[in-house]
Amino acid sequence: MKLIDISMHLNNQTPEWPGDEPFHYKLTMSIEETESVNIGQFTASNHTGTHIDAPFHYDNEGLKVADLPPERFIGEALVINMENKKVIRKKDLQSFQFNGVTKVLFRTKSWEDRKQFPQSYTVIGEDVAEFLYDKGIDLIGVDTPSVDPETSKDLPAHHSLYKHDLLILEGLQMDHVAPGAYELMAFPLKMDEADGSPVRAILKQK
Repeated sequence: MKLIDISMHLNNQTPEWPGDEPFHYKLTMSIEETESVNIGQFTASNHTGTHIDAPFHYDNEGLKVADLPPERFIGEALVINMENKKVIRKKDLQSFQFNGVTKVLFRTKSWEDRKQFPQSYTVIGEDVAEFLYDKGIDLIGVDTPSVDPETSKDLPAHHSLYKHDLLILEGLQMDHVAPGAYELMAFPLKMDEADGSPVRAILKQK
């Protein structure tokens, strides 16, 4: 069994969404002080690095992270190459076969330097959600900070995916992953009030 890590590293250099809380880790007590253990703490936005969006992120009445069934974050996944596209649209997906998969991950390679927030990146068109829903897909993942542009306020991709009950996984790192079929595991933390959560996203080679 081969496992492929498609998560970003979390450290003090991990870029945050502009204006959001950056990731910061510090050691609060050392073995020298406690005579037994090191103890650390971290602070960060829930949307730092590789993370999922709960519907509450963009809808006050939406489900929060702990409300989401864990089975939504594991399953057969198709990694699709979408390099050199500004927007992924329905027409870009019509040649693919989605038989036997419930997750789709888009490898765009449009976030090249993971030490900086990208000036631009590939986003998801509004016509993608209905198309994927009709194919039995219940989660999409992207290797970008968001499915919508940084400057968007109406979040058309988020809301179209929400309308069709597709969950959102963002900030994947898939430059080292070949397109094809895998099993995805990307479980969020069980945070009762949270609008999103970091995940450790893993692909299992079939």
